[in-house]
Amino acid sequence: MKNHAELARDNFLKGYNCAQAVAIAFSEEMGMSEEQLAKLASSFGGGFGKMREVCGAVSGAMLVYGALRGNSNPEDPVAKKEHYANVRDFASRFKAEHETIICRELLHNIGLKKESGGDPEERTPEYYRTRPCVRFVETAATVLEQMLAE
Repeated sequence: MKNHAELARDNFLKGYNCAQAVAIAFSEEMGMSEEQLAKLASSFGGGFGKMREVCGAVSGAMLVYGALRGNSNPEDPVAKKEHYANVRDFASRFKAEHETIICRELLHNIGLKKESGGDPEERTPEYYRTRPCVRFVETAATVLEQMLAE
């Protein structure tokens, strides 16, 4: 049986964006179909619609974390505080591996253009050869899996 990082990687290599790849890897825990999660996470790819803001893999992981462990009571400030602390913990763990959670910075760190906007790129062998995003979806899924197990 594959772990969540392997599932996320496989999803990304199928053509899902980074957020979708991570979210779909947790479809069993979420009790949602691949299609439902693909739609739910579709806006976050490319750092939020290819604006290169927060990495989509991070956003997809936090979507799952919020659904499974988030707070829902607006009158419980302690739960909100604890949840936000866990979100920051996730970000710290991701940053420990990749220095940042910002898409444009992640791409710039390995020499790719950090332009925002535009259409999604065609998924060709060249795209996958030059794109580091598969590492980011693996890291996001691994950190999320660890946090859910704690």
